[in-house]
Amino acid sequence: MVGCASSPPSKSVIVAKESPPPSPPRPHLAPSNPNDMVEPPPDIFDASTLDIDFWVKPRTISVVRPASGEKAELLYWKDGEINDPAYQELCHLLRDVQGGVTVPMDPKLLELLWATQAFVARYGMNAPLQILSGYRTAETNRHLIEQGVPAARKSLHMEARAADIRISNLDSGVLGSLISSFRQGGVGFYYRQTKQGGWIHADTGLQRTWKG
Repeated sequence: MVGCASSPPSKSVIVAKESPPPSPPRPHLAPSNPNDMVEPPPDIFDASTLDIDFWVKPRTISVVRPASGEKAELLYWKDGEINDPAYQELCHLLRDVQGGVTVPMDPKLLELLWATQAFVARYGMNAPLQILSGYRTAETNRHLIEQGVPAARKSLHMEARAADIRISNLDSGVLGSLISSFRQGGVGFYYRQTKQGGWIHADTGLQRTWKG
């Protein structure tokens, strides 16, 4: 914190002008094509600004699964009820692709994923959610650990309560900050210096954050 400095007591006292605090860095989009850069408002990643109208509207989610090439845009919730056929399709999209196993996903996780996408879409960012990992069998999780992939031995992926995601052209740190502001569970920040960038782990467990 910058304070006021004054000289020792004397006939005259000179008071240094207080320097204005530095402006906090504003969230930014990932540097892909500079011509496509869009700087969002400062409060874009604060979910506490949402009102009740946001939560009661119909919920359509757009997802892509790079591992299988599948894409879908699904209206999975409306008038307080889950649309079961759409829910089943979402569960299939979030399946263990390697093991070929589909299980019911935690509806709270789907709500978090939808809310994340719907929030950024209000500012013109309409890219689908990339689902890098959803449900995992214990065997798949073990194989990932053996291959050196960051995976917890008691991962919530095995309980269908976690997903690893990214949104094209959106910085992973910014995405993680938004998800964290919903306060619905754990958020892991996985930064990588690759063309695709890093990814974010989101789950419905205890509220916590970490970097991997």
